[in-house]
Amino acid sequence: MLDATPLTEGWILRHEGSGLPAAVPGCVHTDLLAAGLIPDPFLGRNETEVAWVGRRGWTYEVELPAVGAADGHDQTDLVFDGLDTAAEIRLDGRLLGSVRNMHRSYRFDVTGMSGRLSVRFASAYAEAKAVRERLGDRPNAYPEPFQYIRKMACSFGWDWGPRLVTAGIWRPVRLERWSTARIARVRPLVTVDGTTGHVELLVDVERAAVEAGLRLEARVGGVSAVAVVEGTSGSVRLEVPGADLWWPRGYGEQPLYDVELTLSGDGGALDVWRRRIGFRTVELDRSADEHGTGFTLVVNGERLFARGVNWIPDDVFPSRITRERYRARLTQAAEAGVDLVRVWGGGIYESGDFYDACDELGLLVWQDFPFACAAYPEEQPLRGEVEAEARENVVRLMPHPSLVLWNGNNENLWGFKDWGWEERLAGQSWGEGYYLGVLPRVVAESDPTRPYTAGSPWSGSWERHPNDPAHGTHHSWDVWNREDYARYRANVPRFVAEFGWQAPPGYATLRRALPDEELSADSPGMLHHQKAEDGNGKLERGLARHFTVPKDDFDRWHYLMQVNQARAVATGIEHWRSRWPVCAGTIVWQLNDCWPVTSWAALAWDGLPKPLYHELRRVYADRLLTLQARGGGLVSAVVNQAREAWSTALRLRRMTVAGAVVNEARTEVTAVARTVAEVRVPAGLEPVGPREFLVADADGVRALHFPVPDRDIPYVRPEFDVEVAPGAVTVTAHTLVRDLLLQADRLDQAARADTGLVTLLPGERVTIGVRGWETPDADAARKALYCVEPAR
Repeated sequence: MLDATPLTEGWILRHEGSGLPAAVPGCVHTDLLAAGLIPDPFLGRNETEVAWVGRRGWTYEVELPAVGAADGHDQTDLVFDGLDTAAEIRLDGRLLGSVRNMHRSYRFDVTGMSGRLSVRFASAYAEAKAVRERLGDRPNAYPEPFQYIRKMACSFGWDWGPRLVTAGIWRPVRLERWSTARIARVRPLVTVDGTTGHVELLVDVERAAVEAGLRLEARVGGVSAVAVVEGTSGSVRLEVPGADLWWPRGYGEQPLYDVELTLSGDGGALDVWRRRIGFRTVELDRSADEHGTGFTLVVNGERLFARGVNWIPDDVFPSRITRERYRARLTQAAEAGVDLVRVWGGGIYESGDFYDACDELGLLVWQDFPFACAAYPEEQPLRGEVEAEARENVVRLMPHPSLVLWNGNNENLWGFKDWGWEERLAGQSWGEGYYLGVLPRVVAESDPTRPYTAGSPWSGSWERHPNDPAHGTHHSWDVWNREDYARYRANVPRFVAEFGWQAPPGYATLRRALPDEELSADSPGMLHHQKAEDGNGKLERGLARHFTVPKDDFDRWHYLMQVNQARAVATGIEHWRSRWPVCAGTIVWQLNDCWPVTSWAALAWDGLPKPLYHELRRVYADRLLTLQARGGGLVSAVVNQAREAWSTALRLRRMTVAGAVVNEARTEVTAVARTVAEVRVPAGLEPVGPREFLVADADGVRALHFPVPDRDIPYVRPEFDVEVAPGAVTVTAHTLVRDLLLQADRLDQAARADTGLVTLLPGERVTIGVRGWETPDADAARKALYCVEPAR
């Protein structure tokens, strides 16, 4: 039987002639940090002090014991699951191979060899520069050479990420000893027909004994089957009667089936392959209709409005992301009502732990191939690397039922059309051959059970603009860059794959990252941890459309920026959800951060939620009320994504900011499962002028409509009582209290509140759960409570 031995101990990193203890998996930055040789690049402005690390070559070394026939095996392989990125591997001075792709695994025959194993990494900058000089310069969105090397692009920096260019053995490494034959690759084709599950395992084997007879035995769901290996390949087919369907969260359960495949010879079992699968169907409906060209995911015949978030690497040093951290972050996504996670193309193919968690949580995965915001050369050596990595990772991820869509790239088709690339390229290759040729061919040949789309955004044809909202996927960035978020309501894209609004992270995150700084919007550390072009300018212009921008009150500025982010994203989602089924999904940019930064994320790098996170729980809930302007008046859209009909009494109240009810009405409404019902708001209930607003309530779900920006509303000064108890803060309003927020991390850096922004009418109360606060105090709680106040 194949025997695998991890190689995690005894590694050293060569630094200035001496050896430092090295963690494997890991990277140079984390090893230097552990040795106290560099400052933490996440703190203050230390990022700039460690820039030199990415521009040097580095060598990892370990002593490899003698391996060979004496241990009873025919062959011993050295297997690297991931090397970052351009490296030479030598054993006892002998070159085993040279590699140049972070996204691939590598295997070397080391039978009978021993001695010092060295992995010498070239600087990613040096490798990228050499390729650029050979193939010619091409445009990209950032002044870094990330498109010339198959490496996590955002390690070169992004508009939310630091420039920390890594090197190292970033995924596990091991010795595999085996005899006669081993399982080299398994492609599981999993389908379902009615209640019968079908599993076809297409198997490649590597032989050490050419003439040996080999057989395959597979088991799943209490069913087994046997097949003979012909040469170096074989296939096993199984039928599972009464298979339970795997569903995305909110639509059903997530049953998973263990699959075990054993390769045997005359002497018994030689190797075994184990995975978990789920039975489900997936289609992508791109049919043309009177609105344009659709983009609707269909799982098990059920058409979905995708409630999504974009995922970036959860740490700029990906080797630090543990199975537990993946699970915690994705659980946060699920608890916010998310049912789809897009793995963005400037990052990585995530580890199996990520997809395992998505399988278990019922989170659909949209997987980008790693191409983002650049023109990518299609010549060698890159072309061969691209196809090899695609084939490997498509097969690696195939078992996961959560994976429902392959996407060719992020914004490169759009960039070619709109960002001046076409003229600059002047006939050079730029990646189109990957997105419209290589990648769809790889998916069709290896994984025909899943749909592929050429890019995001992509309208489906060069006959239309790539980012045409009426066709396919759309990225909505004009709003953040130039306009008020109310402009989200100006159109109805078929699927919004990116949109978002920035805000600073929570107070505790800022204090950890900038421990010695007097915080202000433009303090040195705050500006360093703001990577977007004119980021603070866009934040302030966006805020000024709704509020008076605080000039000398950081705490107020911080609160209002977070409110504005939550409101902006909610404005888009409420509008687009109310337009289902024309619009079939929204994917918020972004769920998470890779370091402490002002960004579009709902969760800070340390997992601390912003108010946006809690707002997602509201706007991504199965049941949503929203008040929308339609046809010269207002409608209450009753959005029901639940599997049961929503029959309710809708209460509408026209109120003044002083708390008086001007008019009210009740009406019965039913939204059948997975539909939107609209109720026209009578003219006598529409608010008139800045002193009035409209409240809609149904079964504990609320919607609000204020006809003018907050800066023009004559709010009364908010008054409320505060009571505390272990694990809870209760607020009782005496006036209108708009967007009340308990910043629990101001009570204790470890404290977390379970509630985000809440608007209370006079006489209403809310109890906010708080964990991690050991000494409840009403005065401290009141100081940590913020709400909208009259304009000053």
